[in-house]
Amino acid sequence: MLHVDFGITYLRLNTDTQQHAYVLKANEKQAPKFLQKALISGNKLQDIFTEQFSAGLTGNEVLKRSREEAISKGLKPTIYTHPLGYHGHAAGTTLGMWDSQGGVIGSGDYPLHLNTAYSIELNNAVYIEPWKKEIRIMLEEDAIFDQSGVWYLNGRQTKLLLIPTDK
Repeated sequence: MLHVDFGITYLRLNTDTQQHAYVLKANEKQAPKFLQKALISGNKLQDIFTEQFSAGLTGNEVLKRSREEAISKGLKPTIYTHPLGYHGHAAGTTLGMWDSQGGVIGSGDYPLHLNTAYSIELNNAVYIEPWKKEIRIMLEEDAIFDQSGVWYLNGRQTKLLLIPTDK
């Protein structure tokens, strides 16, 4: 299992992205079901979170509501979403930080505004029985929040990227 976190700067604008890949073992055609299921849980957290976006709500309100719903559905969320713009972490409403899941004083108190860009960044922790350990499905995709809701600029990862082996 591989994880990549990268960004691109073009015309002074910035992206921020995280995705996962799996290196296939000999004779494997797809990732193990437990890893596919783990990614689905990360997508479920993205859905819960972005469905809470509403103009006028503060970042801290959206964070609280999202975490409560996710936890009630058996997920183990950490949310740390930030605005995008001229900087990878631009000025505007902050929705959690990796070390501040109870809210962010200051920028978390700002309200959400329509027609703004965010890096939807979060993770869901999942215990992987065959590995006897917990892993985090860390996802980050750039999105726009407008009157239609939140939509990803280039879609989002819903399947693990597969890397074949020669053996």
